[in-house]
Amino acid sequence: MNANSEELYLEAEADIKNNNYAEAFKKYESILYEEPDSAPAHNSMGWLYKTQFDDYAKAENHFLTAIKCDPLYPHSYFHISALLMDMERFDELRQHLDRCLRIRTIDKSWVYGRYALAEELQKSYGQAVFYFEKAILASQNDEKIKDYRQDIERCQMKTEIFQKHTNTNS
Repeated sequence: MNANSEELYLEAEADIKNNNYAEAFKKYESILYEEPDSAPAHNSMGWLYKTQFDDYAKAENHFLTAIKCDPLYPHSYFHISALLMDMERFDELRQHLDRCLRIRTIDKSWVYGRYALAEELQKSYGQAVFYFEKAILASQNDEKIKDYRQDIERCQMKTEIFQKHTNTNS
């Protein structure tokens, strides 16, 4: 990004923090007009389309474009994972996460945590625990490790409840 685009990008990010989405949108559009290969601007436009307009198709297009523009820019991978999870496109999410494991700029504990959440959403609690444990092994952040342990406890509780309901419905 040139200096003008960088400054405009930082202003747009400040606009987002201040809930001034319309101004941020205009600034990202301006950046993309000048620099159509700006991964950060595409990523932020994707975030706006997903969170403010609920336009998942445009959001996905911007996230994928950001990844093409800069395959090491990690934020687009995070956001497209959330989009795929929200849309319950779990097979595509797994493929995406498999790819994320090969990107050196992406925290691998985060990837395993996303695998785990996808399994949990599909009521595969044993698999979720497995991936949360892998997330713990890949993490060096004590707070994240505590969170993953709580996630494991939640899945264990859900397993008990699921088994209870399965047994009473038989």
